[in-house]
Amino acid sequence: MNSTFIGHIEESLKKNWDLDALTDYNGSTLQYKDVARKIEKMHILMAEGGVEKGDKIAICGRNSSHWGVAFLATVTYGAVAVPILHEFTPEVVHNIVNHSDAKFMFVGDAVWPTLDAEQMPALQGIILVNDFSLLVSRSEKLTFAREHLNEMFGKKYPKNFRIEHIHYEHEASPNQLAIINYTSGSTGLSKGVMLPFRSLLSNVEFAKEVIHLKPGSSVVSMLPMAHMYGLAFEFLYEFTQGLHIYFLTRVPSPKIIFQAFADVKPHIVIAVPLIIEKIMKKAVLPKLQTPTMKILLKVPIINDKIKASVREKVINAFGGRFYEVIVGGAAFNQDVEKFLRMIDFPYTVGYGMTECGPIICYEDWKRFKAASCGKAAPRMEVKVLSPDPENIVGEIVCRGDNVMLGYYKNEEATREAIDADGWLHTGDLGVIDAEGNVTIKGRSKNMLLSASGQNIYPEEIEDKLNNLHLVSESIIIQKDDKLVALIHPDYDEAGEMSEEELKQVMQANIQELNTLIPHYSQVSRFIIMKEEFEKTPKKSIKRFLYLHAAD
Repeated sequence: MNSTFIGHIEESLKKNWDLDALTDYNGSTLQYKDVARKIEKMHILMAEGGVEKGDKIAICGRNSSHWGVAFLATVTYGAVAVPILHEFTPEVVHNIVNHSDAKFMFVGDAVWPTLDAEQMPALQGIILVNDFSLLVSRSEKLTFAREHLNEMFGKKYPKNFRIEHIHYEHEASPNQLAIINYTSGSTGLSKGVMLPFRSLLSNVEFAKEVIHLKPGSSVVSMLPMAHMYGLAFEFLYEFTQGLHIYFLTRVPSPKIIFQAFADVKPHIVIAVPLIIEKIMKKAVLPKLQTPTMKILLKVPIINDKIKASVREKVINAFGGRFYEVIVGGAAFNQDVEKFLRMIDFPYTVGYGMTECGPIICYEDWKRFKAASCGKAAPRMEVKVLSPDPENIVGEIVCRGDNVMLGYYKNEEATREAIDADGWLHTGDLGVIDAEGNVTIKGRSKNMLLSASGQNIYPEEIEDKLNNLHLVSESIIIQKDDKLVALIHPDYDEAGEMSEEELKQVMQANIQELNTLIPHYSQVSRFIIMKEEFEKTPKKSIKRFLYLHAAD
């Protein structure tokens, strides 16, 4: 078995040559041999376009088979992949491309019309990921190569491209840079997390150690591959193991997801809490709230039969043949979690962050402690900085193979995140019990999670909102998976304006704000706060006082 990440990719292409690899759900399928051929063609384009080993290649588009090919072609060429969330605003995409020093870019058809190539002057070529056509070329050699790609491929492999032709240069060292993944969409706060090959390899090895799926097994990819959670556990692990990956190429609404589960019958389900909660709250819990059902649930033997029946229905909703549902990104609704425990549903909650590519903690569903997020993953150490880590909340820190090299072009932020002993300070608060189970109690960084699993940083939204008409200061909070803006107006500037007129101004502000930020972080409503927000001696707002202001 290869001991490098690129070695795993190469070995999987050879071993699984004739198996189905990547399918665009309700679309076409690529076998592993098709992926290998497309990788080789992209390598020809990269070489002719002047891409050298270590150069950065941006990828921005919805999940698709060709997104996967673009990523694999990038890392096997020896270039550094820069996955960019397709829902970022055009300004943010331009900034990330430029900040990362990307030389090449793969872009999806939904994203491309919003972008401006002139705003990304360092790019030598922009390729449409849907069909690998050349959108922009700043090199005659690249233009020629794209026009004659099949001919050049044929000359290189006159007797067809075969298994023995696959040979990639493996990473020179475990610390060689593989990915720069941007954690935030704001120009001021965006940080490029530098993940080395050891992090990718350790995450893939972790999944192999805990999931045990065989070649030919299926998975549905719902989470954006521009985020490490989706990239690592709905694509990279599966690809190295010869699995068949189905990409939901559209926005994954619950209806589409349930249909895909029914059709694909995945062997593992990677999810964010909202998907599970929607099934429970809409399809299952209401049926158990009837007076008759409440009585029946108190009768021991009938109770067990009802639970078994409900468990079967819930499992079938996810396709019926998965080993477990792995939930990440946020804590569960407590009522839903209690119910899942009651019916013995095979779920577990993991913990991670981009800076660890992503896994930090995990436990198999059979041993998983309710309300926790598992124990330190293999090759990782986790501790809580507290005088009594079992009972007194402290910051969660970790170190090990998964941890990033640092933030790209940001030594100060790197020093703040990773201390002299190699411990990554997560900014999350929690406790850890004697068995090593970690329970998160809060996020010191104030991060919120959108319904679809995207990270939302309220300070970035507030920064934009505070610049709008008559806004003095604001806080963004979350209520029932919706973002609510608490706004303290500038009453001095408002003068004699009536309350109704002020509300109209704020409504217009929210509409304008929503044009400036990605759709997953849209603000749904606002509440006018007549008093200034309470502040600390350092003049920062005491956020915790306002978390329930929308109740």
